[in-house]
Amino acid sequence: MKLEGKVVVVTGAAAGIGRAMVQRFAKEKPKALVVADRDLPGAQGMAKEVGGFAVQCDVSREQDVAGLVKKAEESFGQLDLLVSNAGIATSGGVELPDAEWQRTWEINVMAHVWAARAALPAMLARGSGHLLSTASAAGLLSMIGAAPYSVTKHAAVAFAEWLAITYGDRGIKVSCLCPLFVDTQMLRTALTSAGGGSVKASGAVLEPAQVAEAVVAGLEAEKFLILPHPEVAAYYAKKAADPDRWLASMRKLQTAK
Repeated sequence: MKLEGKVVVVTGAAAGIGRAMVQRFAKEKPKALVVADRDLPGAQGMAKEVGGFAVQCDVSREQDVAGLVKKAEESFGQLDLLVSNAGIATSGGVELPDAEWQRTWEINVMAHVWAARAALPAMLARGSGHLLSTASAAGLLSMIGAAPYSVTKHAAVAFAEWLAITYGDRGIKVSCLCPLFVDTQMLRTALTSAGGGSVKASGAVLEPAQVAEAVVAGLEAEKFLILPHPEVAAYYAKKAADPDRWLASMRKLQTAK
């Protein structure tokens, strides 16, 4: 997909990767760029910067996600690209309370389901549209010290795969962004967590703008997996080739603190 002349919606767009995507997308001259975030002042500032339109949206609430899609369609005629980007990182394991698991599930998985549920009817009716979800390399490889994050990001990748299989022959393009380490507040928080040592030991840290550049290239090539860190593809292949060896290497990495 080329973004020129398209109507684009990005959630989680006030900071981090979402902000960088909005800034980069604006250079492609879309017809409309809808900047959605729970942080309305942040969304408004970003929208002002790029000539976009700010919408407050809490992706943990289906009514907010559905309302965002409806507003874009009513305001601009149709929605061409929906970037379901908002997410949270949760450290810890099985000891975490159910409420924390549920919150992570709603934001990292159900928000993608709700986005697709809202956007697909109109896209299918005209036979075109692109859904991009931000998952993580953790959705392919797991994240040490962060069970809810790993589980929900795996689920996000699986849901994107299901969408691509189910609707790919009906004109719907699907992409899934799986970055490794990116210089955002989420990463800085991870560096103080139980898995911080593994973060420091296991890959290059990209700037959000570099990820956004990879996203534009991936969309244009209509790639399913968008991997800004090339090493992720190599790690993923090694995992598939020998899962037991991969798990053993992850256990060793767990001790790197």
